[in-house]
Amino acid sequence: MELRQLECFKAVCRELHFTRASETLGITQPTLSYQIKLLEDELGVPLFNRIGKKISMTAAGEILDKHCHTIFSSLEGARREIREWQHSERGTLAVAALIGEINELVSRTLGEFYKSHPKLQFSLRGSEDVTGPLLLEDLDFGVTILPSEDERFEQIPLYEEQFFLVASRDHPLAGQESVDFEEIRRQTVVMFPKTHRCRQMIDSVCSLKGFRLRPQIETTTIESLLLLVGSGAGVSILSKTLLELYDTENLKIIPLSNPSLRREIGVVYLKDKYIGNAAREFIELLKKQVQSF
Repeated sequence: MELRQLECFKAVCRELHFTRASETLGITQPTLSYQIKLLEDELGVPLFNRIGKKISMTAAGEILDKHCHTIFSSLEGARREIREWQHSERGTLAVAALIGEINELVSRTLGEFYKSHPKLQFSLRGSEDVTGPLLLEDLDFGVTILPSEDERFEQIPLYEEQFFLVASRDHPLAGQESVDFEEIRRQTVVMFPKTHRCRQMIDSVCSLKGFRLRPQIETTTIESLLLLVGSGAGVSILSKTLLELYDTENLKIIPLSNPSLRREIGVVYLKDKYIGNAAREFIELLKKQVQSF
């Protein structure tokens, strides 16, 4: 089994069309077909179903495709490590971060990191699902909510954070030392939309408490949510990360009880993926940034 044969196989898996696959590889279709035949002969099973001009992967093809991903990921890791050895401060750093306050945290850390690594190229991808981009794109790591149950990933815990009820300073609840979560059902609420992971966590707790969260106002931006709460339009439930990143002087931040909401934030990356010097340094800077939280 040769690497060139596996490259041909992966091209056909991507395109599901021999002509298009041969064009992407810059070889003739007969050459491509011959390489696939050699691979199938060696394995003793067909890798593709051929029905007229349409093709699809067989069960054996799907198994090989999964292992090819690991093989080529490892090879890319080796190339990266060698490039970093040759050019210690050059290269790229590509990160995915959960949309919202976690993405804000990573963005601010990236701005600080750039000052000491001006020759690096940076890419930051905000996503509602961090593991998806890590599987499909050439990214170094992601920052998201832990734990990740996917066995394809390693994870590094960064910090645990608490959620608080947030209200204007003249709100009736502002004088309380803590607020029972049950109180949420009686309040006018300003909240992120249902696609936001913070909202999904809060919705789950509401469901366990036997009621459905019905926000009076939904907004996609952090700035508008804080302005609305500060103006007295309603209360919200926000993470400590978000509250540390923004000016909250005109807000009252009150701990929640029964239950007290918490979540763990961390780094996730594909198993067997090489984590380069720049990525390791950035993760260490992230840890320092959140130590004050």
